[in-house]
Amino acid sequence: MRVISGKARGTKLKGPSTEETVPITDRAKDALFNIIMPQISNCKFLDLFAGTGGVGIEALSRGASSATFIEISKQIYRDLTWNIEHTHFSKQAVILNYDAFRFLQEDKHVYDIIFVAPPQWKNLCQDAMTSLCKNIHLLSEDGVVITQHDPTEIVKVDPKVLVECDKRIYAGVQFNFYKKK
Repeated sequence: MRVISGKARGTKLKGPSTEETVPITDRAKDALFNIIMPQISNCKFLDLFAGTGGVGIEALSRGASSATFIEISKQIYRDLTWNIEHTHFSKQAVILNYDAFRFLQEDKHVYDIIFVAPPQWKNLCQDAMTSLCKNIHLLSEDGVVITQHDPTEIVKVDPKVLVECDKRIYAGVQFNFYKKK
């Protein structure tokens, strides 16, 4: 695991110290950021199921003004905190050892990009998107929500709230992109 581009390019990141999380591959991360690069500069980024932080750190490295990382596992949270400190993004990062669903209900901030990549095959992506649709005030008017999941997993959103604007599949990883209706 490493930072692919930007200020921290080439910095090696600590992988997860448990099997609870599977980090995004460099190939999939590079493809994702090639798509969203025009929106990264000075954006407020939310990494909802952060794991070790590879996606949010990449956003900071490429010019996001801030990133909020939500990770419920105490052990993975320690790895995430180490990665943030190691890449020198502590001043731009908010790192919370917290439940993502409670965060969606309680947070009052607005984000330009919300990245949703929970553990697969536990219906968590669907549950997170249902909760996010109920708390859509978290997404800026021109913002984008991105889900990462297995291509065979079905994720539906409330069409009165969000519309899918793009979908990409890279080596067993699917990204769906949503905008406010």
